[in-house]
Amino acid sequence: MQTFETIDSKVARRCRYHQHRGQKTTVTVEGSPVTGLVRSVMEVQSSKPRRWLITVIAESSITA
Repeated sequence: MQTFETIDSKVARRCRYHQHRGQKTTVTVEGSPVTGLVRSVMEVQSSKPRRWLITVIAESSITA
């Protein structure tokens, strides 16, 4: 499971869409791609600029 933070609303929206559809997604975390199912997309309300915490269950964890 990989948790990362983003300020890109397009990435957050795409991850939220894939989460609701149950589809795998690929996101770049610290320069390396991570593919898996999105477990959660949570907006941090008290931050400026707006940011999101996204949790992805990596593909290797899904098959195990």
